[in-house]
Amino acid sequence: MDVYLNDRAYWSCIPVKVWEYTLGGCQAIKKWLSYREVDLLGRSLSPDEARHVTEVARRIASILLMSGDLDRSYEAVKASVSESARS
Repeated sequence: MDVYLNDRAYWSCIPVKVWEYTLGGCQAIKKWLSYREVDLLGRSLSPDEARHVTEVARRIASILLMSGDLDRSYEAVKASVSESARS
């Protein structure tokens, strides 16, 4: 999906799962952007802030791509802790 910053600038082809990714029940990127609206800040996003959105989207995409491995790793650690607690 395309996420528009303004009439000219936007992030192109952000995967829907990345856009919809939630932390604490809130869409991470959408919430971050909502706190930086012109009406709240009194200014537009800086180029560094706009780049930050791109970096966050990439990090979320990486987390989503690794989610199966992360889940398996978590389960393995949880099982080993349970075993050592019984010993």
